[in-house]
Amino acid sequence: MENYLSQEYLYMLSAPIHAAAIIGEMIYSYYVKRKLYTVGDTATNIYIGLFNFGLDLLMKGVSFAIMLFFYYYRVFDLEFTLWYWIGVFILQDFAYYVQHYVDHYSRFFWAVHVTHHNSEYFNISTGFRASVFQPLYRFLFFCPLAFFGFHPLHIMAAYAILQIYGTLVHTESVKKMGVLEWILVTPSHHRVHHASNGKYLDKNMGMFFIIWDRIFGTFQKEEDNYEPIKYGLTSKLEDKGPVNIVFHEWKSIWNDVKQPNINWRQRLKYIFYAPGWSHDGSRKTSKQIQQEIKEKKT
Repeated sequence: MENYLSQEYLYMLSAPIHAAAIIGEMIYSYYVKRKLYTVGDTATNIYIGLFNFGLDLLMKGVSFAIMLFFYYYRVFDLEFTLWYWIGVFILQDFAYYVQHYVDHYSRFFWAVHVTHHNSEYFNISTGFRASVFQPLYRFLFFCPLAFFGFHPLHIMAAYAILQIYGTLVHTESVKKMGVLEWILVTPSHHRVHHASNGKYLDKNMGMFFIIWDRIFGTFQKEEDNYEPIKYGLTSKLEDKGPVNIVFHEWKSIWNDVKQPNINWRQRLKYIFYAPGWSHDGSRKTSKQIQQEIKEKKT
């Protein structure tokens, strides 16, 4: 049973589904004459996905050992009933929402996560453009689930299954999904998440359920009468080389931290405050940008 719940087995099982979906979307892109894919961008997605997967394998022993430590001192002994499995999926999705929120609102973590957002294309292969160094800390957000009595193997199996779904919503080929738009993260919701338009910045953080965004105020629907979505970053990435794709935000942080005539508190804020924060107001965070948009409307 444990072999069937392993991340590697689940990812291997999903590989034909993802491959078929990507090939199908490429064919669709060709016939409707929309340039949804390019060779260079797709190759970058694959390279980053393999890099991330390799690091994930290297970190597996460490992450499971730490989660098992929390499981050993668990608060509850939970039986593996239907409610247990429902609970682990719902709470895993919430834990991911929290992690994803931190990734967007702390520049230190954004420097890792930005890799997933720096493509100017949005297709199913974009789902493999992973946050390369996320396996170094991702499991820490899942430890509370182990502490409350969910087995680490089941936590990570739930994460793998939800991630398989999360990869498939990276598409422009599916429009709105009716009533499901109220419950699930749909392609429409995730297009907003990857948009660099001011109104859409840092919205729709969920992987499977959109309810967390609705509850905590990070939801934004895709508006048909709003300006067309622009994918990528607010500042265009000129150097798309394999090294800069992964490390460009770390370089920017270093340049900000080493500025003369700022104190140590400001240097720390450049590392840990929201992306866009600046000591002199020369740049703006997503919340400041969105506040300005609201003020212009009133």
